[in-house]
Amino acid sequence: MSEVLYRANRLSKGYGPSTAIIPALIDVSFTIRPGAFTAITGPSGSGKSTLLNLMGFLDKEFGGSLSFCGHDLDTLTSTELAKLRNLEIGFVFQSFQLLSRSSARENVELPLLYSGTSSKDRRDRADEALRKVGLDHRATHMPSQLSGGEQQRVAIARAIVNNPKVILADEPTGSLDSVTGDEILRLLGDLNEQGTTLIIVTHSDDVAGRANERIVLKDGYLNKEGL
Repeated sequence: MSEVLYRANRLSKGYGPSTAIIPALIDVSFTIRPGAFTAITGPSGSGKSTLLNLMGFLDKEFGGSLSFCGHDLDTLTSTELAKLRNLEIGFVFQSFQLLSRSSARENVELPLLYSGTSSKDRRDRADEALRKVGLDHRATHMPSQLSGGEQQRVAIARAIVNNPKVILADEPTGSLDSVTGDEILRLLGDLNEQGTTLIIVTHSDDVAGRANERIVLKDGYLNKEGL
């Protein structure tokens, strides 16, 4: 395993036409090692979501350099990035992003469907992921039949079904009450303790305080790294 999972060097990103580019990230440099729990914090508009998109290979247009496990991301094709993303990255979002007409199991199976896994293996691995988040007994339920906390657990099961190196979570407790949010953070913390790298975008000082590393952004610049 590479000693460095992510390495960013003067990473920059802007939006808009070349004559009026609005900067979102400006000369941001950091490293994240395997097994870290990193919080990305800063006020609204500071570049947090832009950075998370780049780290999830959802945007390949950027300045500077960004590597993942030694792969320079700007040298990979869109197909190569999609394959790497599906195998190595799990996503958890504030709004859950579950398919409303699919069961919990079917939602969890989605990353496996994209990778060509057989139907039996998809079912077995989805059920195992649901068991890890304590929802194997709800596998056939639709999202509308689940509470917000249960929907987020399904989303986490979907994120871990491929045994990714990294979970990228964008405000994962933002739509939940404090008690349910704490349960989700404990679950994510348990996954981190088992070796999964966890990177969370958050506005919450409480959530950020649970991390062992912090990337603080302000107006697109790196304001502070580490704790």
